[in-house]
Amino acid sequence: MRMRRNRRLGIALVAATALILSACGSDDGDDGGEATETEPAAETEESMAPTDESMAPSEGGTSGGGEAVAAIQESGTLRVGIKYDQPLFGVNTPSGVVGFDAEIATAIAESLGVEPEFQEAVSANREPFLQEDQVDLVAATYTINEERDEVVDFAGPYYVAGQDIMVATGNPEGIEGIESLNTADLTTCTVEGSTSLENLNEMAPDADVLTFDTYSKCADAMRQGRAAAVTTDNVILIGLIDEAPDDFELIDNPFTEEPYGIGVQEGSDLRCYVNGVLQTMYDDGSWAEAYEATVGSAGVSTPEPPELNNEGC
Repeated sequence: MRMRRNRRLGIALVAATALILSACGSDDGDDGGEATETEPAAETEESMAPTDESMAPSEGGTSGGGEAVAAIQESGTLRVGIKYDQPLFGVNTPSGVVGFDAEIATAIAESLGVEPEFQEAVSANREPFLQEDQVDLVAATYTINEERDEVVDFAGPYYVAGQDIMVATGNPEGIEGIESLNTADLTTCTVEGSTSLENLNEMAPDADVLTFDTYSKCADAMRQGRAAAVTTDNVILIGLIDEAPDDFELIDNPFTEEPYGIGVQEGSDLRCYVNGVLQTMYDDGSWAEAYEATVGSAGVSTPEPPELNNEGC
């Protein structure tokens, strides 16, 4: 499933990201004055060279003066929390982690000039991973919400999903939407620590709920007759259905919007840097290529990328 890397994320990505970060650091106010004293041709060639210096963000461009970005470049590794059993987004295979989230994280690592180091993250441990400095960022179908934004920061959003419902093929229980789950007569499975569970509890308070730490376990519970439905983001469910099309189907009646973000430590300058990488991927088409090679392989059409939240950048 892994796409062939788009090598436009070399010189072009580095240069565009540096420009975005420089714009974020307009408080310095020095760049415009000094540019006139430099030989234009020589400066252009030097600034486009993919060296460590050219990949570093401008001083004062983000909170912390670029310390997190510099530390990652010095370490040579970008530590990424990602799901290992999330079809189309993050799956651990013998050849490495593949999926849309893996492609995004790899592009960020490439722009920094380092290697990605993937660690398994489940829904419940994404904030602790960041707070305890076990990872530099989390790319794991991570919905941005106010509660999470109080303890971590988010780059993005880079995708917007919608919560939906997966049922057994043929929909034997006649489930039509979230209202159908609001009963003790049906068991609905979702994942601990997820916005999907929060939404289910709020919108179907009488539901009989079964929870696990991963959605693949929910799919297994449906096969075993222990659950009549699984609810989470539609693209997550599409991934499960893509792996077992004879077993499951999608109701296709989404009832929320779930903006996915890249989680970073609170106050980290990495947030604005990642937004710069995402914007470059939007502009040069590599975001769409990554989507088409992963989520698009399940027949999902490629959407327009969402507008980034650059507040504070």
